[in-house]
Amino acid sequence: MFKQSKKKLLISILGGFILYLVSTGISYAGFHFLGGSNTNLVSPVKPLPTGSGFKIDLNAPKTEKCPLNGGLFTKAERQIWEKRRPLTVMIENHSDSRPQSGLSKADVVYEAVAEGGITRFLAVFYCGAAAEEVTLGPIRSARTYFMDFASEYGDFPLYAHVGGANKPGPANALGQIGDYGWLAKGNDMNQFSIGFPVFWRDYERIGHPVATEHTMYSTTEKLWGVASKRDLNATDEEGHRWDANFEEWKFKDDEESSLRGTIGKISFSFWENSPDYAVSWEYNKENNNYLRFNGGQPHKDLNNDSQIQAKTVIIQFMKEKGPIDEIKHMLYETVGSGKALIFQDGKVIEGSWKKEKRQARTKFIDKSGKEILLNRGPIWIEIVPTGGPVSY
Repeated sequence: MFKQSKKKLLISILGGFILYLVSTGISYAGFHFLGGSNTNLVSPVKPLPTGSGFKIDLNAPKTEKCPLNGGLFTKAERQIWEKRRPLTVMIENHSDSRPQSGLSKADVVYEAVAEGGITRFLAVFYCGAAAEEVTLGPIRSARTYFMDFASEYGDFPLYAHVGGANKPGPANALGQIGDYGWLAKGNDMNQFSIGFPVFWRDYERIGHPVATEHTMYSTTEKLWGVASKRDLNATDEEGHRWDANFEEWKFKDDEESSLRGTIGKISFSFWENSPDYAVSWEYNKENNNYLRFNGGQPHKDLNNDSQIQAKTVIIQFMKEKGPIDEIKHMLYETVGSGKALIFQDGKVIEGSWKKEKRQARTKFIDKSGKEILLNRGPIWIEIVPTGGPVSY
């Protein structure tokens, strides 16, 4: 289907992209001053069926390793995810957007400042979302350094966002999407070129009205459905697998309880004057995981009312530059090397990170030069400015 309609789809994607560039100012004003639900959106795709289409016995033996975080899942779940490619989604963390939807089902999550000390997430879905349709949001705009993280997940990873930075210069995320070939390939999933019903606005999701920019949602199944219509499943239209050049991290089992450490709390902030975005992770020795707190409050997923947790928390120190313009865009040096703290099993490893190019996998290295084995399960990577204080 994609082969027959590729030219038409490409024109649609490019047309939506151009329309976005033309209408950015109008849209921005509307996002800030208009209320009510947006029921006039017209979508170029038909409504997609919900649900994975599989009945899963989640009590079956968990024998199958997730290539993204090493977590163990059932064979039925693997049969689903191995037909897809990773889905990366921009999810905001403005204090008015909490609690978000979907973060507890992500395999890997990256957090970094988007502007003005306000952080944003790139959540990567593949294995943990295989057994159910996961509501995602609020979804926000693209940033160039988050695209560098997304680029680690194989050739042409699915990248879902709502517009993005488009000011000429090094922070021009929308321009870089075109430069990377993501528009032509179809793996770019900009709400401005897809629209309703794949994306929709919900003004009452958290029980009270919020500004329009905090109301955009989608689901994993709807986004993977669009990818399937574009012939971007595990293989593309030419038969190339997404993971042909993907390099997995190395994983290990949890430490035995008697060998676990006693580092109980990790605390840090991204910018000193932004206490609403300060983060702490508290270690649970019995479960051998870390519970997340954001702005001093338990950080929960609205979908299931569960507190977000991770098996491994990585503090990745990066050189920060910005704000670089009047729109307060930021830049981070994602390619190169720097220091890192890797927390797992109640212990900390003082190591480093290195990344050779945009598409390369970031590696986490110990002081002897060996790649660090990461615990199986959800991984959170916190991008903290070089020299930023971390207490533990």
